[in-house]
Amino acid sequence: MRTSDLVLVQGITRTRATLDEWNERPWPVLGAWLAGSLAITALLLASVWIIAANTAPETSPLLFPGLHNDPTLDQVGFVLFRNGLVLALHAMACVAGFIAGSSLPLEAERYSGFWRWVHDRAGKLAIAFVTAATAFSLLTQSFVLGMGASTLAEQLDLSPGLLLVGLMPHALPELVALFLPLAAWIIASRHGDWHQLLAATFVTVLLAVPVLVASAVTEVYLTPRLLLLLAT
Repeated sequence: MRTSDLVLVQGITRTRATLDEWNERPWPVLGAWLAGSLAITALLLASVWIIAANTAPETSPLLFPGLHNDPTLDQVGFVLFRNGLVLALHAMACVAGFIAGSSLPLEAERYSGFWRWVHDRAGKLAIAFVTAATAFSLLTQSFVLGMGASTLAEQLDLSPGLLLVGLMPHALPELVALFLPLAAWIIASRHGDWHQLLAATFVTVLLAVPVLVASAVTEVYLTPRLLLLLAT
């Protein structure tokens, strides 16, 4: 059996063992992920509020799904597509962490000399790249959402804080679901449990998808009514 095949088999075996372990005691794992995701969500929302409160609104109007036109399922689909891209990015961070922290060290054992050195360093470089890409994504989301919130608050004659309150029914569960894979990645990296990240990818995505569907429906059909109610 080739070393690459052995790495794949060991990865699958570890993933199955991790899933079996979590199935026996799911709540400590889910609780840690949820707490981590809530912390990231709170940090992002605070950043959005600060940016919205200190940024001049755009002169061109911001079109919010279901607010400036009748809500449709097409708008729900667009929201799901947009959030699906973010979820995919965070899920890929988990997969990259699994490959860099678990699979590459096993693959490196088949090499010696210079190539062994390259494989040993590749994992750390990959982890650093994923960390930088994730941080860039969060910063970008903060600025984009903050500037959008500033513009929408001006259009509705609301303070940025009150606008965020009106967005909470869909934004809070949506963001928590999106950040579940990222929370799992952070927790695993702190404890060196890279071998658990492939299992974490499957579980967090399965948990996130139904929440994102419900949040998208809420964003298109219910949030606009709440915003108009707050604006009156």
